[in-house]
Amino acid sequence: MAAVDHHKLSGITWAAIALVVIGAINWGLVGLFNFDLVAAIFGHLTALSRVVYVLVALAGLYLVVDAARLREEPRHHRAITPAP
Repeated sequence: MAAVDHHKLSGITWAAIALVVIGAINWGLVGLFNFDLVAAIFGHLTALSRVVYVLVALAGLYLVVDAARLREEPRHHRAITPAP
């Protein structure tokens, strides 16, 4: 098994973060201005907009699980040395 650098996030995690940010912005627009950006781009409840909504939901669930996993991993802290 290869060594893993735990300080770097995987591509899947970055994609999930991007989707969750998109979802958060969309919900903010819905709450503030009653404007659904996903529906404006892909159509109101079209197959494509529903795919986007499902992907955002799955990304959120993935990040919940991934955050729990990252929390359980051992942490290796560097010693902080004072500047000369």
